Amino acid sequence: MNNLQSTKTLNNGVNMPGFGLGVFQVEDGAELIEAVKTAITIGYRSIDTASIYGNEEGVGRGIRLGLKETGLRREDLFITSKVWNDDLGYESTLKAYEESLRKLQLDYLDLYLIHWPVEGKFKEAWRALETLYRQGKVRAIGVSNFQPHHLDELLKDAQIIPAINQVEYHPKLTQENVHAYLKAHGIQMEAWSPLMQGELLHHPLIKELAKKYNKTPAQMILRWDVQQDVITIPKSTKPHRLKENAQIFDFAISDEDMKRLSDLNENKRIGPDPDNFDF
Repeated sequence: MNNLQSTKTLNNGVNMPGFGLGVFQVEDGAELIEAVKTAITIGYRSIDTASIYGNEEGVGRGIRLGLKETGLRREDLFITSKVWNDDLGYESTLKAYEESLRKLQLDYLDLYLIHWPVEGKFKEAWRALETLYRQGKVRAIGVSNFQPHHLDELLKDAQIIPAINQVEYHPKLTQENVHAYLKAHGIQMEAWSPLMQGELLHHPLIKELAKKYNKTPAQMILRWDVQQDVITIPKSTKPHRLKENAQIFDFAISDEDMKRLSDLNENKRIGPDPDNFDF
C-alpha cells in the first residue's frame, strides 16, 4: 500500500481499499454526514458502518454529498455494513440486508458482515449472505469478531469462504493466532478500534517512536497496521484528524520498531470478548 486508494485483493478477486473510515459510536446527524462527505473529498474510498450503529441513514447522506462534491461514481466507493445479532437467521438476515440498503439508499453493498458469532445462529445467517452474494446483491461477504473455532464451525457447512474477518486489533491486542489462521485460509484481516479508542495515543513507546519518525502516535499505530497487511478503519469526525490519519504512506517503520510495537501485546481488549459475551 502506497496511498489512500491502494487496495487489497480479496479471495474472490474483489479489490477493497486497505484504509477506510469507521463510524462506530458516531451519532446519526450533521456531524456524521459532514465527516463522511469530508472523508470522501480527502480521498477515502471505504466507509464502514453497521445496523446496530444506528447511523446508516446519515452515512448514506454523507456518501451522496461526497459523490456530488467530487464527481465520483457509486462504484468508486467501497461500503460495508453488518447484520446485528437480533437479525441472525436466514430470512431475518435477508430482511436486515434490505433494511440496511434502504437506510443507506444504495442499490448494493460492497461488503456485508455477520457482526458477532452468536452460537446457533451464525450458520443460517451465513447461508443468507451466500444467497445475497450469488444474487449479485453484495460484492463480498465476511464475518466480524470470529475466532478460529467459530470459523472452523462455519466452514464445515459454508459453500463460500469469508472474504474478511473484522476484529479488534491494535498493539495491545495483536491476535497472532487469529492472524495466522486467516492467512492460512485466505481470509483478509481487518482491524476495528485500531487506536484502542485513543487509549494508545499516550503510550510512552508509541510517543517515543512518533518523535523518532516525525509522525503522530496515531500515524505510528495505523502504519503498523498497514505493514502487518491488515486493513484498517479508524474512526474520526474532525477534518484535521481525517487528514492526519491518512498521511501514513510516506514513511515505513523498521522491522525492529515493528517488533517493539507488536511486543506491547497484552491480549487486552477494549471491546467484548467473542468467547465470553452475553449476546
